[in-house]
Amino acid sequence: MKLQYKTAISDRRWIAYDIPGNIGWITWLVCAVRGLREKRDIHSLGAMVPAVFMLTGVVELISERIHGLDRVLSGKRLFRGFGALTAGGLLGIPAALYGMKQNKKRAAAMLAGSALCAFFAGLLLAGYKKQ
Repeated sequence: MKLQYKTAISDRRWIAYDIPGNIGWITWLVCAVRGLREKRDIHSLGAMVPAVFMLTGVVELISERIHGLDRVLSGKRLFRGFGALTAGGLLGIPAALYGMKQNKKRAAAMLAGSALCAFFAGLLLAGYKKQ
């Protein structure tokens, strides 16, 4: 028997968490890709690590929505979705701080994006409880 996780978060709260979280990961990805296109260095390549986690989470969450599983999830799906988004956001914070030496505006946007992603995906993740 698979361990299931369920959330009782209201639709209103879900949307309030989802929108800024989406703004966060989208901001990170746009900035990371722009940085990679401008210059391939340790920072721009390192920014792809949080991006991979974020994209993994987004793809998993889209898959969950397609299957109608957004309120009751297996542990694997929960952590591959919201867990990966939260981890990507957390990994993005030090990466963005490191980037302050090179491009302060982009790094500030990336810092804000990763913080939004980590915080709001983390709130959604924390809202799921074992059944």
